[in-house]
Amino acid sequence: MPIVDFPELKALLMSDGRLMALDVGTKTIGVATSDMLRSLATPLTVLKRGKLAADLEALAGFALRHDIKALVVGLPLNMDGSEGPRCQSVRQFAANIAAHAPAALADLPVVLQDERLSTAAVTRGMIEDYDMSRAKRAERVDAAAAAWILESALARLR
Repeated sequence: MPIVDFPELKALLMSDGRLMALDVGTKTIGVATSDMLRSLATPLTVLKRGKLAADLEALAGFALRHDIKALVVGLPLNMDGSEGPRCQSVRQFAANIAAHAPAALADLPVVLQDERLSTAAVTRGMIEDYDMSRAKRAERVDAAAAAWILESALARLR
C-alpha cells in the first residue's frame, strides 16, 4: 500500500488494532508497537540492518505476530523542517516496503511521522529517569525512539 497522510490513515483504520513504528537508521531499525486500543506505545526491539530483503522479512514477521494494522515510519526532518539526505533514505525505505516487502507488511498503510529530537528526548530520559549507562542506552535507544515516534502519531490520530 502506498504512503498515506494522517487523515487518510484515520479513515482506513478500524476503531482498534495495533500500529507498529519504525525508527530507520543506517545501522539499525528501532521497532515499537501500540496496544490494541492505540493508547500506548511500547518499545519492541532493535534490528541490526542487513540486506533489504532480510530487514523486510523480519519486519513482516513482527507485523504478523502482533497483528499490525498500519506502519508509522519516523521521518528525520532537519530542525528547520526541511528534508535532507536522511529523509530521502527513509522515504526510499518506506517506498521499498510497498514495492518489495512480503504481503504481511506491503499491504499495510504507511504514514510518515516527524521524528525531530526523538533520539535526544529518549536519551535524556534514560539518563535522568533511569541513570542508565551509555552501553545500556545504546542497546535500547532506537526502540525507545520508535516508541516516542509512535506516541506522537497516536496523539495525531486522536
